[in-house]
Amino acid sequence: MDRRETAALLAYIGRLDPRTIRTDQGEARDQLAQWHELLGDVPMATPHGWDARVTARQHIRTSPYQILPADVARPWESYRRDRLARHSDPTPSVDPDDQAAWTAELASARRAVASGLAQPAQARAITSGRGGIDSKLEARLREIGSCIPPAARAALAPYRPARAAREAAVAQGQPDPLGVRCGWCLAQPGEPCRRRRIGPDDGVRGTAPRAIPHPGRLDLAAVQQAQQVQQPAMV
Repeated sequence: MDRRETAALLAYIGRLDPRTIRTDQGEARDQLAQWHELLGDVPMATPHGWDARVTARQHIRTSPYQILPADVARPWESYRRDRLARHSDPTPSVDPDDQAAWTAELASARRAVASGLAQPAQARAITSGRGGIDSKLEARLREIGSCIPPAARAALAPYRPARAAREAAVAQGQPDPLGVRCGWCLAQPGEPCRRRRIGPDDGVRGTAPRAIPHPGRLDLAAVQQAQQVQQPAMV
């Protein structure tokens, strides 16, 4: 608040609590300077729930002690902290490769929320069920067949060889070895097979994922696939 707003706040407080009134011109000037120094960065009011006069009136109503500038400044700091704690940074609208503009937009949004000029942005909840899927997203998924584009899937293949081998086998109509439990290393469905690391004393020191499933797991997947093919034919 500026000096005129500080003076107006002091006049309002003086009407509620005459103890704060200074009749001497020098004392009144010093009081105004002190309050303005301590409350210069505190707004008189904001569009979203802050009003220094309400805070002052609440203190005078509930406390027997004469109000001080800190009795207005402390609630303002609590107001700022509470708003920032409820704020989730929305994705900036600028180019993410422009780091300076990206940071500036985030900082500007946080300052607006903290100062009471904007409401905190709430994190969007994860929707469930088909009713919550955006129609454009659903059409895009039908077009590409997966949430991972083919180009990205090909680029990731060297870094996840087990999944890449599984996807290639399924695409060629071969059995899915990761769809069954491995009887050798006991890997659960969906997990890659693991090879044992043997130490000099023939003890197992650890395991490491295998890019290729164990042969027994491949055989078990082939048997399961054959059974699934036979069941519809029998029906």
